[in-house]
Amino acid sequence: MKQRELTVVLCIIWAVSLLYGEMFAYWVPSLWACSWPHHHLNSKPTMDEVGYSTDYVKVVVLTDPQLMDKTSLGLAPKSLALEIAQFYADLFMRRAFFSSIVPFKPDVILFLGDYFDGGPYLSDEEWQESLSRFKHIFGLNAQGRYKNIPVYYVPGNHDIGYASLHYQRPEVIKRYENEFGMRNYQFTVGKVDFIAIDAQTLDDKQRSGRPQEDLASLTWNFVKNVSMDVQLNPRVLLTHIPLYRQDWTSCGPHRGSPVINQRVSRAVDSQEVAYQNYVFEESSNRLLELIKPVLILSGHDHDQCTVSHNSKFGPIKEQTVGTISWQMGNLYPSFMLLSASNFTLPNASHPEEAISTHLCFLPMQTHIYICGLSVWNHCSNLIVSCNIFGGGTKEKNEDENCEYEMIWDAEGSMHLVKKALNAPIANLSERGLVERGNAVMRPTAKKHISEDREASMNVDLGADVDSMLKMTTRTSKSKTKIVIQRLVRTFRMLTIIAAVNLPLYMMLLFKDWID
Repeated sequence: MKQRELTVVLCIIWAVSLLYGEMFAYWVPSLWACSWPHHHLNSKPTMDEVGYSTDYVKVVVLTDPQLMDKTSLGLAPKSLALEIAQFYADLFMRRAFFSSIVPFKPDVILFLGDYFDGGPYLSDEEWQESLSRFKHIFGLNAQGRYKNIPVYYVPGNHDIGYASLHYQRPEVIKRYENEFGMRNYQFTVGKVDFIAIDAQTLDDKQRSGRPQEDLASLTWNFVKNVSMDVQLNPRVLLTHIPLYRQDWTSCGPHRGSPVINQRVSRAVDSQEVAYQNYVFEESSNRLLELIKPVLILSGHDHDQCTVSHNSKFGPIKEQTVGTISWQMGNLYPSFMLLSASNFTLPNASHPEEAISTHLCFLPMQTHIYICGLSVWNHCSNLIVSCNIFGGGTKEKNEDENCEYEMIWDAEGSMHLVKKALNAPIANLSERGLVERGNAVMRPTAKKHISEDREASMNVDLGADVDSMLKMTTRTSKSKTKIVIQRLVRTFRMLTIIAAVNLPLYMMLLFKDWID
């Protein structure tokens, strides 16, 4: 393959790889891999004048973006390494949101917590900076294109911390509520009630004598009030921390990492909860008994998990949604599509039919980078093999397949004559030549042989050495010239490929980043 053709082919291969990894891969969920669950139902939907179904309200469920900050990787704040890690993590989520999720045209967006990584430990300035990034990623700022979509939030442990932190830094909760609203509340979507609770306070020690400051009491009072309401619609319980399950409980086929068992750590001085993987068993059973949900949605685990809880009212399914960020330890980031019925079901004995869900997976960013590096490695190897090791256009080597022969003329002067190797040897009797070693003397020089034999032998030996030195030097220079030519051609090919694809890569990087 000629150099020009090879360069064009490699440019096209690399450009296609960039376009897929930076753009086309994010179109897959909305085009082929995922759809609203109510589309799979057998009933004929009611359509509005625009052609959209009015039987169901479309809800997108996201969790654990956990924006990276100074607490994430142990890197210095504002360091280049941290800035690069933040940029690529934020860029993935922004692309995922606008290219994979928004095309589904959701009616409601629901976040299940952990919007920041070190939320409770950030200064007000740092927290505001992370908040601005969060709004930019999900189009929630003043320039956002989708601010007209209702958005609901559930607090996570990386947003407000656990009980051991609540009474030391009450400003953390106040800061959260000023921006995201109440931590315990309910709302209705279609004909389904959603109950959002602050799971970080459920297992807090209740402090008698200060009920107005008792966060655990506030949460449980809210739950009791909900339980006393007349339940007209099916309920969905929203909690950042999953409910209790026994160790080694299977999480179903969608989980990509090992199951995480219950782990609880407590503060040394107060013995209050400093971390927990799941809500305690007693609190979980109490929630199920009071709220009577038909479905539980949770996050926190960073990986997908589907379990069933036993209650007095029958089995209740809990679906833990995986993180939307590829930097949070899950190779398969995900989101959920939830269809909430917009009409009262005639069969009240099966309220779970009012809600249907579909788990959707985002592009595997680590695999995209690995594939990109693999493509680049193969292209580089092809360039090197074609140019450096002679696989490409072959240069003409003037010293290849030839040898130099010493010839004396009639005057006794010696000349070097280049001859091809393996050349047919002429008949000496017919040509009248006399051969001596590598030197050939013509008949016209024979009269000088006897008188100049000694001088001729000296000239012959000296000429042999000189000619060998000249041939070695000339061959070495020729090979060096060939290597330099191939290196220059390789560099030129790489420069052309980079000149075509680097601008394309930069354009794709900032196409989704700039509002």
